[in-house]
Amino acid sequence: MSGLNKGVGKVEVALKWDPAPAGAPAHDLDLVAAVYTSEDPHGTPAQLVHFGSRSPDGTITLHRDSRTGQGFGYDEAMTLELDRLAPRYVRVVVGVAIQQGGGRIVFGRIAETSVRVSEGYTELLTDDFSGAAEATAATVVEFVRDGSSGWTFRPLPQGFDADPQTFGALMGAARG
Repeated sequence: MSGLNKGVGKVEVALKWDPAPAGAPAHDLDLVAAVYTSEDPHGTPAQLVHFGSRSPDGTITLHRDSRTGQGFGYDEAMTLELDRLAPRYVRVVVGVAIQQGGGRIVFGRIAETSVRVSEGYTELLTDDFSGAAEATAATVVEFVRDGSSGWTFRPLPQGFDADPQTFGALMGAARG
C-alpha cells in the first residue's frame, strides 16, 4: 500500500541545551536549514535559513531562537513546510552550528544537547550529538522529494569542524 504513503509534510526541528557554567561565555547553538534544487542537489544551497532569516516563500521559519540555552524545554525551533516547497526544490538538510565567539567549543563540552524532529505529535528522530562530540557543527536530518510519495526523511548525523558560515556551504555536500 505504498501508493497511499504521503511522506512527511510539515515538520518541526527543535533544539535544546543547558546554559554555560557561570562566568563562561554563553553557549549559542543555531539551527540551520539548507534547501537544494534539482539542478544542484548536493552543491550550493538555493536557500539558507538560520537566525535572522527565513525562506523567501515562508515555507521554512525559525520561530524560536536562543543565544544562551536558558529556559525550560526546547530553546530553538524551526518549522519546515515541505509540502509547500516549489517543485524545483528537491532536498533540504537541517543541521546545528555552534557560534564560536567565545573561543572554540564543541558539542561534547555543552551539557544536555538534544535535537528532536517531529511531524505533529509523531517524533521522527532524536539525537544528542554524542556522535559529533568533537565537532563545532553537525547535520541532523535530510529530507528528499520522492516523486511518488512526497518527501522522505533520513537521519544524517555528521559532525564538521567548521564555523557557522563555512558549515552553511558544506552541510549538503555529497557523502562518500
